[in-house]
Amino acid sequence: MHLLIPAAGMGRRMGSDRNKLLLTLLGKPLLAWTLLAAEAATEVTQIGIIGQPGDQTDIQAILADLALTKAVQLIPGGATRQESVYNGLQALPSTAERVLIHDGARCLATSQLFDRCAEHLRDCPGLIAAIPVKDTIKVVDESDIIQDTPDRRRLWAAQTPQGFEVSLLKQCHDQGRKLNWDVTDDAALFERCGLPVQIVAGEETNLKVTTPMDLAIAEFILRQRLAASHHS
Repeated sequence: MHLLIPAAGMGRRMGSDRNKLLLTLLGKPLLAWTLLAAEAATEVTQIGIIGQPGDQTDIQAILADLALTKAVQLIPGGATRQESVYNGLQALPSTAERVLIHDGARCLATSQLFDRCAEHLRDCPGLIAAIPVKDTIKVVDESDIIQDTPDRRRLWAAQTPQGFEVSLLKQCHDQGRKLNWDVTDDAALFERCGLPVQIVAGEETNLKVTTPMDLAIAEFILRQRLAASHHS
């Protein structure tokens, strides 16, 4: 199974002027933790990192340090996540039938989550990792007045990995480019094209690191995880 990692974003909400995936968490860049989980996942065979040209030297240094056994390809990113994933899809070999896409900023995803998504993807055209929403969600208008309170039992928080049949996702991306669709994830492209997207159980700890507070929480989770692995 091919894994694409969009890693072309900047860390503006982190208050950083560089790619947030190069920021360190317990002595390793965020991207390194994502790559270590991918390396440990038995279902992942090849990894594509979609990054900006200016980050290529840093990414290569991370790869040299990790000495992964799996083949890794560096792919130039686009101006948006959507463009970056499109570039990643074009870079896949023609033999690739299914692909997992995982945001590099979700650096705490486990190898078990990658494997679970890859296994489910054999039986469906598209899927996303997601967890049930715990909070009551309010829909508000432009004046900050509540319009609706949707039933929480039907609400799920989307995560990554997301996985798709390559040929179908390419068609959805082509359609999106033609019609100027602006979406935040690949599942939304699938949905707009009327294709089914399955939910696979995500992980509570699979948070997206976007702010300094997220980084502090990620460090706490990682310390707990490493301490538990030392004791087991």
